[in-house]
Amino acid sequence: MSNIPETGRTSRVTIRLIAIQVLVMSLLLTLGGRLWYLQIRNGDEYQKEAKGNHVQQVVEPAVRGSILDSRGVPIADNETRLVVSASRTELMKQDDEGEAVLERLAKVLGMEAKTVKQKVRLCDAETPQPCWNGSPYQPIPVTDDAKPKQALQIRERSEDFPGITAEPEAVRRYPAPYGANTAQALGYLSPVTDEEIEKAKDTDSPFLPSDEIGRSGLERTYDSKLRGSSGVTRYEVDNLGRVMGEAESEKARPGSNLVTSIDSRVQAVAETQLDQAMKNARKEFDKNTGRNYKADAGAVVVMENKTGRVVAMASNPEYDPNAWVGGISGKEYAKLTGKDSNYPLLNRSIQGLSAPGSIFKVISTSAAVKAGYPFDGNYECSSDYKVGGQVFKNYESKGYGAIGLGRALEVSCDTVFYRLAHREWKKDGGNMPKKGAHDYFYKTAHQFGLGKKTGIDLPNEVSGRVPDREWKKNYWEANKDAWCKQAEDGGDNPSYAEKIAKENCVSGMKMRAGDSINYSIGQGDTLVTPIQMATIYGALGNGGTLYDPTLGKAVISPDGKTVNEIEPTSHGKLPLTKKTLGQMDKALQGVATRGSAAWRFGEAGWPQDKIKIRAKTGTAEVAGKQTTSWLATYTDDFTVVMTISQGGTGSGASGPAVRNIYDAMYGVGDDGGIDKKKALLPKPQSALPKISKDGTIVAERDKRPADDAAKHREAEPPAETPDTRGEAQAARHEGERQQRQRDGGRQAHQTRQLAGGERR
Repeated sequence: MSNIPETGRTSRVTIRLIAIQVLVMSLLLTLGGRLWYLQIRNGDEYQKEAKGNHVQQVVEPAVRGSILDSRGVPIADNETRLVVSASRTELMKQDDEGEAVLERLAKVLGMEAKTVKQKVRLCDAETPQPCWNGSPYQPIPVTDDAKPKQALQIRERSEDFPGITAEPEAVRRYPAPYGANTAQALGYLSPVTDEEIEKAKDTDSPFLPSDEIGRSGLERTYDSKLRGSSGVTRYEVDNLGRVMGEAESEKARPGSNLVTSIDSRVQAVAETQLDQAMKNARKEFDKNTGRNYKADAGAVVVMENKTGRVVAMASNPEYDPNAWVGGISGKEYAKLTGKDSNYPLLNRSIQGLSAPGSIFKVISTSAAVKAGYPFDGNYECSSDYKVGGQVFKNYESKGYGAIGLGRALEVSCDTVFYRLAHREWKKDGGNMPKKGAHDYFYKTAHQFGLGKKTGIDLPNEVSGRVPDREWKKNYWEANKDAWCKQAEDGGDNPSYAEKIAKENCVSGMKMRAGDSINYSIGQGDTLVTPIQMATIYGALGNGGTLYDPTLGKAVISPDGKTVNEIEPTSHGKLPLTKKTLGQMDKALQGVATRGSAAWRFGEAGWPQDKIKIRAKTGTAEVAGKQTTSWLATYTDDFTVVMTISQGGTGSGASGPAVRNIYDAMYGVGDDGGIDKKKALLPKPQSALPKISKDGTIVAERDKRPADDAAKHREAEPPAETPDTRGEAQAARHEGERQQRQRDGGRQAHQTRQLAGGERR
């Protein structure tokens, strides 16, 4: 029996009951407060969220605007194709994650099951192409080239293909008029990613999961103008998927059209001539290396002098931009990004870096004049120049005696510039530079726009390099530890490489005499792009203005009522007086009539009295490689610059091709006569294409057959001596398919597409 009094027990029971009551009341108050918060305080918000869980959206993709050449001919537009797509969300609901469905689909489409499965997998850091880099909630295109019979099979046997759709859709098309790919300048599209959707959601140009965006070229630069705005209709549905009503609707707005300064006919000639020049170079024997020239890459730019507008821009190796349409295959992706194909995605006109060789001498000439050396002075052009036991030879070891700077440009005499650069290096203090050293040769290059981007309206342009004292110091600081370690590893019996490493370790920050000497003729560590040199020679042709190169000429709204022209802009002036500009212009005419390029122009029937052409050849030596061919030229209206990596001499490899481009533009025949009816572009195309009342941009079609419009004479091989040019040959056959209607209303999507499912 317990010894606890009865009253004590009663007291404890009472306390427990009170505690339980307090606890129950506290829970009730808490639950009541939470209920008030959810239903009263935030009731509207959660009601809206609840509705959102039963909203599905139907997306009508916007029709992307066309990209047109200067005459209104489409170089990128849209066409309707049968597109077969897979919903990854639906496939993942199946027991085998849709593997059986994809295998059946592959059989219907005549594709390998492996390829189909690869196309619908998601991209990540460990997953190679092909894969889907867009939103996982967006239908993934498997093919955009389905046959009507295949589409009918998929739709009629929908129970065998859950999550698979086959619908007509508007897809991008690159028609290549006159056979002009224009690939690197145009760029390509790919699906928008979730990260991009999130990043752009609060901007003026948000994305939908169905959107594609430009990844390179003009497609990327003008993406926000071309893309337009997709239409979205949101429906309220019940748990069974039945439509209860329309929540809201936004109409699709087609993208604007972009008119460019590119002339597809000239573009076709430029591409063909560059390709032929490279093929011919590969047939020629290189005495220095004991094998044929490799000619592994090249670029050519045709530009208007007075505006900076690009008429043609070709890069080789090239590729077909249609390879990206509808999803790229693994084989094609490997080809476009592999070393074996030498990276054709690179636009070598704006991304190809190399030493400029002697076309750089217009800068060295300007620097010499700024330093006080008379243009018409007498400067020794010997066969070589010796400094500290090192011999710097003139090209082909030929001497011309005492000549002026103009004649030095004409015959491309290296030793004249060696002497001037070495003299200025010593005046500035040599290895121990004076405070406030003039550095005329380096500062002039910066004033010409080298070492920075030109501002062209294409993405991923590179800036090149001017190896001045500041660069030399920064380069040494970045590499000195590696140099010093390599020098230490050599011990008491160092190799030649280890001796060089020791020298660089100790004094690699110094601007040596040899550095300045090599620099004066565009050799050494100097790196430029073709577009930089085209901008410089274009400025020489227009009186000294450095224009920002542009391909975009005007953005025109889908209805044609709003036209926003892209005006030429300048980023500087050449540091030259009018007198010096005139003297240099005359000297560059001499290059074409009696100098290093005469055998391609003056001696080969060019009508210099009617169309004045100026030229500068360049043959750049590159360590471990064959020489790079450069040719920079201009007339009163146009500049043409071509380069061929490991292609040989400037006039030898690039000369015939550049001449043929000019012949096609001006209508120059074999006898030097001018046939205006055959001239593709004797003057810059200043006017925009005509716009119809319904907004359609009217293409100015060439009245001649397409193959005749792009005719060119066969580029001759880069021989050692002048040779007779070959007979005319037809250019590529017309590759253009029938022009589609380009205004937004007519290119409307054929069906509305369910996308997104339940709102997340």
